[in-house]
Formats: sequence, C-alpha cells, structure tokens
Amino acid sequence: MRRRLAIAATALSLAGCGRYADFRLPHLASGDPRSTYAWSPQPAPILPGGDAKDVLNPSVVGNRMLYSAWDGHTWRTALALSENGTEWHKIGTVLQPDARTWEGSYIAANGSALAVGSQIWYWYVAGPKELPRLGLARSDDGRTWRKDPAPVLNPGPYMSWDEKGVADPYVIKVDKWFYLYYLGQDRARRQRLGMARSTDGIHWEKLRGNPILEVGRAGTFDEKGLGEPAVWSANGFYWMLYTGRDPGEIRRMGLARSTDGVRWKKLPMVIAGDQPWDAKVMCDATVEANPAEVRVWFGGGDVARPDENLDGQIGYGVLRPVTN
Repeated sequence: MRRRLAIAATALSLAGCGRYADFRLPHLASGDPRSTYAWSPQPAPILPGGDAKDVLNPSVVGNRMLYSAWDGHTWRTALALSENGTEWHKIGTVLQPDARTWEGSYIAANGSALAVGSQIWYWYVAGPKELPRLGLARSDDGRTWRKDPAPVLNPGPYMSWDEKGVADPYVIKVDKWFYLYYLGQDRARRQRLGMARSTDGIHWEKLRGNPILEVGRAGTFDEKGLGEPAVWSANGFYWMLYTGRDPGEIRRMGLARSTDGVRWKKLPMVIAGDQPWDAKVMCDATVEANPAEVRVWFGGGDVARPDENLDGQIGYGVLRPVTN
C-alpha cells in the first residue's frame, strides 16, 4: 500500500510540474514607440443578461460568440450569432460542467475560441472553484462539442506562481505555435499573468520565466490582481488588453505593449466603464484586430464583485491607433 501511495504521489507531482521552456514570439521591431490606441465604446450593451444573472466572457469567432452565462448556481458556455458583430441572437447553452469528471459542477466557461482548420476549438475553465484548470472542447458548428477527457493545462507545482489555479485562457496562433496567455494564482491568492506554448493545442509547455505581467503598485487600478488577457499584433507591436482589480473590487482594463510577446510594458491608458451598466466592472476582452482598428467585445457590470452576481452584460467598443 505504501509503495502504491508513493508511486501515486510521484505521478501527481510530475503532473503538476509539467513541461517548461524558454521562448518568445517572433520579434517585432517596426512599431513607433509613441503609438497607442484611443477607445470608443458603444453606450448600450450588445448582449443583455435576459434570463441569466450574468452574461460575461465573450469570445468571438466569425459570426459566432461563445459567452459565459451564470444562473445563480453554475457557469455554462452559451452561443450567440450575429451578422455584423454588434447585434446578437442568443441560441442557448452549448457546454456545461460534468460533475462525473474532473470538471466538477461549478464552471465550464470563461474560455477562448479559435478557428483551427474547419473547426472551432475552445479552451475553457473548469474544475473545483478553489483549484481551476483548463480544458479543451472542439466543434464543427459551434453547437455540438466534444470535450477532451482530461485537462490540457494544470496548476503548477508547490510554491509556484500558479500553484492554486490556472484560468482566463486566451489563445493565438503564430506560425506552427499556439500561444496561451492565462491567469495564474499562487498560495497568497495573487493573480498574475503568464503564458505557455504548444504545437497541437493540447500538450503545453509553460514559460520558465512566468509570470510575464505583475500586479501594479499601491494606488493603481490593478494593485489587487490581474486577469483576462487578450493579445493581438498590429502596427509593429504585440498588444494586450487585461483586467485589473483594485482593493474595492472595481475592475478596469489596462493596455500593455511588447515586441516579443513575453516582456510587456504597461501603458498609461486605463479603460473604465462610463455608463451605469458597466460603471463598476469592465473585463473579459476578446478582440478582432486589423491595422486600422481593433474590435473589442467585453464584459461589464454595475456591482463590484470578483466573480459573479455583477449584473453582467456584454458590451462592444473599438480601439483606433493614435500616436502621442
């Protein structure tokens, strides 16, 4: 019995450690260092809560939006369709947690969707609320999904920066590599951002130098924690929108810039809600970028809470490049 327990403990330890590597995205060096963006939001939400207590975490692929819906007990992933990106028709729940598996019963949502060949791949958060992991589901049409049987990204080993959970995935593809930006939580409950890479979207190696973005200093909008990164490349840089939490649990979005996708510089721009419906929370960005503009779908709420019951709704805005 002791031998079996020792073998099991060793296996769990190795699974927690996973694979680590040193890497960067292809170097970009053509951007104007004075460049940034100007924010122009649409005043009203484009996807209201309706019969859900919260709708948040949009992820848009073409005319499909996968989003998170909270009914007061469980987070599920739902689908909406649109012809123009601003007027959406809700289809209904397409993914929910399976308590018989590693997922538990709290969440199967808060994910990142990407077109891969003829399919949509969706990396999502599940597992116990106290120790979330990332799973992968795949679909041909956005309505019917096949989940991989095991998590594709687990928390890190003892005393690591992501020992107590991984969440908030955002996946991009550059050449042969998938790059995953995600939230990690340590035993002090600090939430920071890191990254991993993969050639198949299933087997990931984490960056040895994680985390890549730290919480802000005292008095800043992101001093309590970071989350929900959204990453794109345009105009000679990699860019990241991310969520920052302050001590009162008011959330806003910050902007950071990089030439290699690993070393990031926070910019002065902070995006706060300016309407009653998003006055306390702005979070969960997903983007569709081109050189002229970046379309942004995001979550908003009028109650300052870190998780749910925010009166969450989904909004839309545009970032346009400017030079200071």
